[in-house]
Amino acid sequence: MSRAIMFQGTGSNVGKSMLVAGIARAFKNRGLRVAPFKPQNMSNNAAVTVDGGEIGRAQALQAWAAGLAPHTDMNPVLLKPETETGSQIVVQGKRFATVAARGYSAVKPKLMAPVLESFERLKSQYDLILVEGAGSPAEVNLRQGDIANMGFAQAADVPVVLCGDINRGGVIAQIVGTQNVLDDADRSKICAFLINMFRGDPSLFDDGYDLIKTTTGWPGLGVVPWFPHAWKLPAEDAMDLRHSEKGSAKIVCLCLSRMANFDDLDPLGQEPNVELIMLQAGQAIPGDADMVIIPGSKSTRGDLRYLREQGWDIDLQAHVRRGGYVLGICGGYQILGRTISDPEGIEGAAGSDQGLGLLQSDTVMTPNKVLTQVNAHHHATNLEFQGYEIHIGQTTGPDCARPFATIDGRADGATSPDGRIIGSYLHGMFSNDTFRAAFLAQLGIKSELGNYRQDVETTLDQLAEHLEQHVDLDEILRLAH
Repeated sequence: MSRAIMFQGTGSNVGKSMLVAGIARAFKNRGLRVAPFKPQNMSNNAAVTVDGGEIGRAQALQAWAAGLAPHTDMNPVLLKPETETGSQIVVQGKRFATVAARGYSAVKPKLMAPVLESFERLKSQYDLILVEGAGSPAEVNLRQGDIANMGFAQAADVPVVLCGDINRGGVIAQIVGTQNVLDDADRSKICAFLINMFRGDPSLFDDGYDLIKTTTGWPGLGVVPWFPHAWKLPAEDAMDLRHSEKGSAKIVCLCLSRMANFDDLDPLGQEPNVELIMLQAGQAIPGDADMVIIPGSKSTRGDLRYLREQGWDIDLQAHVRRGGYVLGICGGYQILGRTISDPEGIEGAAGSDQGLGLLQSDTVMTPNKVLTQVNAHHHATNLEFQGYEIHIGQTTGPDCARPFATIDGRADGATSPDGRIIGSYLHGMFSNDTFRAAFLAQLGIKSELGNYRQDVETTLDQLAEHLEQHVDLDEILRLAH
């Protein structure tokens, strides 16, 4: 009989995603068939699934931890912010609608059915479903129509473990306060609590731990010490991107306001000879950068304007004059061209903008979204690699006659005549070790990372062992139903 248990947080970014990934790997290592599930996620860092849809990158990592290919049922509702006040809604992997934040409450009642449908499908296939909440159930102002936290837990009758982040401080108030603001029905769904991200000697928190148990009446499942290798795992939130300070070569990524699918950067950040600089708003592109990456974007024209507001367009011109390399991926590729046109207003207001003009190419946004995993042939190195496409828009122009790669006879991307300005729609290319080494060699950088995917595998096993030591996993299994 399949069982499920849900991990909700006292706030955003308390480590729920990593806990679920580690627990999934731990139970997989025990021989259980386990699958992750997140009813609703909000992220522009998405993964392409085996069934031709998209889900949040955190659920893709959790699937990896569980030994599974990512599937749209693992994250049936994905919100992809396009502006400060509006998001695209992806339901079971496909675009459902684009709504303003205030309009989402009217849409939510339509989403519980597909959420429960996906959940039940997973339950029919696996022994244990590890469910991750979103944000916090303490946001009781959002409780009506909720599908992300207690609304789902009630509808699916799933017990809840409440997770707090002690590294932020105030974890006692986080947990006790959450209990106080919940109504009786929601409060009854919480079966235990868990303390995450403790730095130092966990025994120093014994009195606080006992106070939480006494005050709430909930049993504790453990205090999880800080996991120092967490940075080696693919990040979903742009706030988690790590500036690597090692390495003699500098690769700069422009952190766009709607940056998407930035997991492209994870392997580069782990290269010993690379200093990966995540350039924030107001910072200038360093004059000694070897390569500048313009990443994907959920709002390409909006991020083009954002890029110009930072003065990065001027910095890029200087970088190119110095002989530096520029790589544009997906939306970044579109930004490098001469024009970006959105005649149907797919990503915002209809219209057209002048691009940076570093590539002789033009992009027209089209309603059909490309979502596919691919095998590609890279022209410059003559190597094969695996990646994925997740984009709207078609790009054409003179520089497309020098494509970045070929996919089943179809050309992808564009390259400037001198080979220093490169654009491609392909994500995930740097996860391929042989390709990454050859690509970096073109920049005069020696790759020493070795096997990126094996490093992630090792880190997931280390995380599972870490949780086996500090969390009562047997009790989690007993509480699940």
